[in-house]
Amino acid sequence: MAKPTAKERILDSYEEILIEQGPGGITLEAVAAHAGVSKGGLLYHFGSKDALVDGMMERLARLSDEDIERARKAPEGVVLYYLRTAITDVTMQKPLHRTTMATIRILLNEPRVADVVKTYNKKIHDMISENVDDPLTAELVILVGDGLYLRAALGGEDPSHLLDRMDEISARIQR
Repeated sequence: MAKPTAKERILDSYEEILIEQGPGGITLEAVAAHAGVSKGGLLYHFGSKDALVDGMMERLARLSDEDIERARKAPEGVVLYYLRTAITDVTMQKPLHRTTMATIRILLNEPRVADVVKTYNKKIHDMISENVDDPLTAELVILVGDGLYLRAALGGEDPSHLLDRMDEISARIQR
């Protein structure tokens, strides 16, 4: 695997600080130090805190689009992929999960972040709706996926035991 670029390390550090400390922990100096670059190096790639947010939103959009593409090509189908990855993305600490968690930390303070999240949610809704005949059932699939994701992400009861029952869960929702 290729070593991450300085720009990627900076975004990784920005996300990690957001996840661990929230927006109050973000200074350009803290992000640069965490990434192992000078403040000037950070400013070369991201000229401001706003540019860091923009960079993270670009990453979220890219990772989300890649995930939707994987879902569309998944041998098990879109619904099972969506439900399964709601758990596995968290337990395996996939990049999309980390970016999503960092995004949640700034969502209330950054209106442009809400726009990116709404766009991704609409793409998910459209993808599920294209693959589930009944609109209410499509909504239920999304709600179950969201619930599985939040349960896994927030550290409540670990939903991993449900992975072996995804076929049954999908069948019940669609019944």
